[in-house]
Amino acid sequence: MEKKALIVIDYTNDFVASDGALTCGEPGQNIEKQIVALTNSFLQNGDFVVMAVDAHRENDPFHPETALYPPHNIIGTWGRQLYGALQQIYEDHEASITFMDKTRYSSFEGTDLALQLNARGIREIHLVGVCTDICVLHTAISAWYLGYRVVIHEDAVASFNQTGHDWALTHFKNQMGIQIVKNA
Repeated sequence: MEKKALIVIDYTNDFVASDGALTCGEPGQNIEKQIVALTNSFLQNGDFVVMAVDAHRENDPFHPETALYPPHNIIGTWGRQLYGALQQIYEDHEASITFMDKTRYSSFEGTDLALQLNARGIREIHLVGVCTDICVLHTAISAWYLGYRVVIHEDAVASFNQTGHDWALTHFKNQMGIQIVKNA
């Protein structure tokens, strides 16, 4: 059986909770059940599970997002903790889940994600989380250029911009040939 990985992107309080600093709100909250189910399924199958989580320092003058967005996912804050039931799953399975800090939209940029995937012989990655048209998009593009087979779980990605979300899903399918699946 071919090895695969689940990359859970930015599913944190700041991006999903109603009072998060840069929340996509209800669309993000509505995918929690599916993200939890997929995470549990990948863990039960012994697959590689990564929590790729935005890591920022407040008012960092050298980070390109500082001028674009309010402070979010500040290291050491509640906002950076995983949202909802995913936090408990992480705590219960910490030895089996890789928590990866990322400082750019793509989970590959400035991280050792490709090294970790290659060390495990993984060529297929499944992407879930937020935001579909920002960090999920950039992660998918990086993976595609690196030659990974990419699967996007349509019912486990969301954005605060519905137009951008819809555009990204269409772009994945039509311009990149990425497999889009719906589990529910």
